[in-house]
Amino acid sequence: MQQVAISACLLGNVCRYDGTDNRNDTLIDLLEGATLVPFCPEDHAFGTPRPTMDLVLEDDGRVRARSNADGSDLSDPIIRYAEDFFEAHPNIDLFIGKDRSPSCGVCSAKCYDEKRTLLSDKSAGLMAQEALRRGIKAVDAETFLEEHK
Repeated sequence: MQQVAISACLLGNVCRYDGTDNRNDTLIDLLEGATLVPFCPEDHAFGTPRPTMDLVLEDDGRVRARSNADGSDLSDPIIRYAEDFFEAHPNIDLFIGKDRSPSCGVCSAKCYDEKRTLLSDKSAGLMAQEALRRGIKAVDAETFLEEHK
C-alpha cells in the first residue's frame, strides 16, 4: 500500500498559520486506499495560530525561513522536524505539500532576497526540500489534483 506524506491542513487539521485548514475532499478521495501520514512542521514548532514566514535567500547562499513579524530565523525547528519525520517514516512513497507554503510547498513557494525583493515563486519549502533530498517523489497539492483530473 502506498504511503503518502501529506500536509495536515489538506486533511482538515486546523494547523494553518491563521488557525484554519485547507481541507480538500477531492484530494482525499483521490488518495483513497493509500496510507496517509499527515505532517505540519510549523504547527509542531510554533503552534497555531502563528505569525507568517517567508523563504529568504541569504548572502551565504542558504535559504532560510524568516518570521514576517520580527525577522527571526525559524528554519532550524522546521528542518529538524522534517529530518525526524522522514527518519520515523522511511517508507514514504509520495510527498504532497500545500502549495506556496514556506515549509511544504514543493515548487510554488516564494523566495525573497534579504531586501525582500521577490526572487522566485517556484521554490521548495524547507520540508519539501528534505523530501526531495531523500529522493521522494514530491508534488504540490494543486499539481496533484491537476494531474488526476
